[in-house]
Amino acid sequence: MAGLSSASVWVVRPEGDQSVLILRSDWTAIDATCAAQCAAVALERTGLRSIAYDTSEISRWDSSLLVFVSSMRHAAARHCIRVDESGLPDAARGLLTLLTVVTPAAIASTPAGSLTEQIGRWAIAQAWGWVANATLVGEQIISAGDWLRGRVKVRRSDLVTYLHDAGTGALPMVALVNLMIGGILAFVGVVQLRRFGASIYVADLVGVGMVREMAPLMTAIVMSGRTGSAYAAELATMEGSGQTDALRAFGIPISDYLILPRVSALMAMMPLLYLYGSVIGICGGFAVAVSMLMLSPESFINELRGAVTAAELFFGLFKSTVFGAWISLVACRIGLAAGRSTNDVGVASTKAAVTGIAGVIVLDAACAACANKWGF
Repeated sequence: MAGLSSASVWVVRPEGDQSVLILRSDWTAIDATCAAQCAAVALERTGLRSIAYDTSEISRWDSSLLVFVSSMRHAAARHCIRVDESGLPDAARGLLTLLTVVTPAAIASTPAGSLTEQIGRWAIAQAWGWVANATLVGEQIISAGDWLRGRVKVRRSDLVTYLHDAGTGALPMVALVNLMIGGILAFVGVVQLRRFGASIYVADLVGVGMVREMAPLMTAIVMSGRTGSAYAAELATMEGSGQTDALRAFGIPISDYLILPRVSALMAMMPLLYLYGSVIGICGGFAVAVSMLMLSPESFINELRGAVTAAELFFGLFKSTVFGAWISLVACRIGLAAGRSTNDVGVASTKAAVTGIAGVIVLDAACAACANKWGF
């Protein structure tokens, strides 16, 4: 049976219930459509159960041979025919092992599996995600130690840029959010405490509430939506455009060049933003308390001094540092794990913001539970 291409010849030799495809001449520059047609014609034999290849007469071959064999695979699968590819050249078999073609029809026909299987796959995916997070944290700790010892060099211009973006650039939004939160705390406190004639304690509510809980939490939420999503979008764009592949090809560690400056900048700026947000929030509460309760500024400040202790301040600084580490690490990991399409950039940005905010809330709850357990 002659092939459809004059540049190559193939014949089918029946051997019982098996047919041997003898490929002759040079298999070069054959059209993929022609190869698919050849496969369909070759398999139009009733009662055929298996086919094998004989390539002893081939002198040269290129990717056209792989296209032909791949077409034979799909045609044989449709007719439930077994294919023996041991007669192909060793190099061709090695390349064919790397070839995995999944058609949309095959994806649509793939069963979703039982509920137990789906839960198991989800659990495995989550476990691998936590392993990746732990690996990234360990790499950053090692890189930070090497950086402090002078073994890792971080570009000063990059670090300054990230410090400015995570610090000065975030001041307006952090101020607005914390000012409103401080005013809301004072307003709620005024309404409730006035009933008991304890209006002066609104200073305690605003001071402790902002320094201990609201300032670190709200600042972290703002930075997760602002800076964390930006980190993820930047790294996802670099991953999609091949810039990270180029860095790896040149032997530049991604962890040191891309992740360490971002993590260091956000961890350094978060405590400062927390202090800034605490002051702004207390000022918002101060304005509401003085205007609504007619308290003198001196009495508000004196009550505030007795309520806010150094321990409360250090607790807030600790939480803000942890929040900064979480936001930056999660954002960098999601950005580097994104796909290579333009749509994946938006997905990574959204996922980083949502994951960062959810993680911050969980961490804040864990810190509150630990503080309560230790009697703090």
